Amino acid sequence: MRRFDEMLAPDFLCTNPDGSLVDRAGFLEQTARPVSIKDLAAHDVNVRIMGDVAIIHARTTYRRPDGEPGRGRYTDVWARRDGRWLAVAAHVGRV
Repeated sequence: MRRFDEMLAPDFLCTNPDGSLVDRAGFLEQTARPVSIKDLAAHDVNVRIMGDVAIIHARTTYRRPDGEPGRGRYTDVWARRDGRWLAVAAHVGRV
């Protein structure tokens, strides 16, 4: 939690796999809940830096609570503000 609190911009927004949009406070709240998936791993991470903005795309794999494999993708957007890189947006999808 502390690390997320440090790296999220005050105006951070995240689109969840169910299509809901949560702000910084909502994201921190859902991140504090116990995780039901296991073995989460990121693959094919692609970071593009364009001046003061960075976009990260990646593929994920994980194991669902029932033991079945799961996969997804995420896109994060970071911005350099006052000399610090902060996450300003995220979009998480699962299939």
